[in-house]
Amino acid sequence: MPRTKKIGSAGRFGPRYGTKVRKLVVEVEKKLKQEYKCPKCGAMKVRRTGSAIWQCRRCGVKFAGGAYTPKAAAVAVERAPKEGA
Repeated sequence: MPRTKKIGSAGRFGPRYGTKVRKLVVEVEKKLKQEYKCPKCGAMKVRRTGSAIWQCRRCGVKFAGGAYTPKAAAVAVERAPKEGA
């Protein structure tokens, strides 16, 4: 199926749903397919195996994270060092 330069994989939707929604879909899909850094071994080999389940392809560690990225925004804020304490 042909894809367009601007919307890439969301070209499968054709003219449906509007450009803004298709661009958002592209952003989310890029985050899903991207490899991330492993928290255990530090290799850039972490891939998504299921909804919010991530696995390192080098050391095999499996962990829960966000649905689209290994670290959810709420988790990142929670793990930040506390100032003044």
